[in-house]
Amino acid sequence: MDLSYSEEAERFRASIRQWLRDALPDGWGDGRRPTGPDWDAFCQDWNDMLHRTGWSCPTWPLEYGGKGLSALESVILTEELADAGAPIQPPAGGEILVGPTILHWGDDRQKKRFLPPIVRGTEIWCQGFSEPDAGSDLASLQTTAVRDGEDWVINGTKIWTSEAPDADMVFLLARTDPHVPRHRGISYLLVEMHQPGVVVEPIAQPDGTAGFARVHFEGARCGVDNVLGGEGNGWVVANSTLGFERGISATTSYRRFEGEARSIIDVARQNGRLADPLIRQRLARLWTDIQIMRINGYRMVTGLVRPELQEGLAGLQSLTKVHWTELHQRLTDLGIDVLGPSGQILTGTSGAAPVVGVGMGQRTALHEYPASPAQSTFLFARSGTIFGGTSEIQRNVIAERVLGLPREPRTPGG
Repeated sequence: MDLSYSEEAERFRASIRQWLRDALPDGWGDGRRPTGPDWDAFCQDWNDMLHRTGWSCPTWPLEYGGKGLSALESVILTEELADAGAPIQPPAGGEILVGPTILHWGDDRQKKRFLPPIVRGTEIWCQGFSEPDAGSDLASLQTTAVRDGEDWVINGTKIWTSEAPDADMVFLLARTDPHVPRHRGISYLLVEMHQPGVVVEPIAQPDGTAGFARVHFEGARCGVDNVLGGEGNGWVVANSTLGFERGISATTSYRRFEGEARSIIDVARQNGRLADPLIRQRLARLWTDIQIMRINGYRMVTGLVRPELQEGLAGLQSLTKVHWTELHQRLTDLGIDVLGPSGQILTGTSGAAPVVGVGMGQRTALHEYPASPAQSTFLFARSGTIFGGTSEIQRNVIAERVLGLPREPRTPGG
């Protein structure tokens, strides 16, 4: 692990700090920030600015609208955004998932067609991997794509699809060859959402807000030139997408949990729970886990800037994903416990703005459920050990591919 930055990197950091001072509103550094509807409006303006100026995808090449930053420069940018308390860009499927995958696997036509609209924010993407009967065992997916001339005709259902109601495009996995072993007969397709045969059904999250959807494909079409990475190679391409999802914000994501821990400490101090030795012990353990997360983030960055060390960091993404998602569940469990009986009462306000600095804007409410911010965070943390590869699957990856342990026994046909 290397925690030092070069003089050149620090000069870049200084230029980013100046850019942020110029870009953020007057009084931002003194804590004078918008709230309520004004916060939502500011977040939208900020998001538009990032897309308009190429900062939405800073490491992408200039020719596609990005800023051409190195991996280390991108880390510094993320650190400075976090230190400034600037709004966090939504974890969009285009910028974070399919965009980097297209950069890695796409041909020239696909890069020129799909990357610039992502940078500009004019095309929103969603992810079509999970199905009602294919989640952790994704290779058992049932969605099919059958060749018809110059198109693939798609039939099937995807579920837990984030941002689907607003999406213009979806990157999905479909079985294009049923006659080969199941991992080899899958293709990665780039599909338009606004067409006949695509039906979106929103699914309410536990706190009553939107975010997920079920998406039905009934005769939807996709051009044969929109297969990413080659026909039948979808399993390999999809695994690279999941790698991008697990590897973002390596040196800054721990700060979110530090902030949540400090909020819990403040509540415990106010209601006297900080004197409880068991509460203090849990807080100490969680704070230690957060610092481990911080150190592992720097280890991941070290692997980016020093390729000779990457082999020694094999499996760190899977390890980190298990660590932070289970840490977040323990942290939010503690937050509810510190509240005591009042933590079981819905004390939130419907339509209330999110805590400043967490996310950009807020999700639409599908039904009335006035959860407090602490309660909504607790409910959302349940999903962390599922999305991006379940903890059970990540432990298998660590055991088999990193530690070299025997494969987990498979059931017949599995």
